[in-house]
Amino acid sequence: MIATEMSRIEKPIFLRAPRARCWRALTDVQEFCKWFGVKIDGVFEPGARLRMVATQPGYEGMTVDFVIQQMEPERLFSWRWHPGAPDAATDYSKEPTTLVEFHLEDAEGGTLLTVRETGFDEISLARRARVYKQNNDGWAEQLESIHRYVGEPA
Repeated sequence: MIATEMSRIEKPIFLRAPRARCWRALTDVQEFCKWFGVKIDGVFEPGARLRMVATQPGYEGMTVDFVIQQMEPERLFSWRWHPGAPDAATDYSKEPTTLVEFHLEDAEGGTLLTVRETGFDEISLARRARVYKQNNDGWAEQLESIHRYVGEPA
């Protein structure tokens, strides 16, 4: 992949669940933590600055800070973060963040969820390819996780 192709990730998945159920899985912190494999103290609301602590095997204890941007019920949930697995020796405060958006749309028999992450073109070339690959692979795993999760009784 050349650098210009690494500006955005967009992954759709069909969920055999009503939009309200999908929204709850995305925006209720307790439900989100279950399928995303993290711990979070706080609530999702625009402007909230939160920290995810990974609980997934192989990632235990990894922390990621993020800021909730938008919450349009049953339509759009978004946040900003520094992409990729964080390196404790790196100061990310001067590096641009990427925008993660979860879009929900009605689809026959369920809901179409599309995750979109943009802003990779603003990340330094030294980091871009690595974090793009990490997040591209990560979103594929997370979409499978929410797919399994919303298929289970709430």
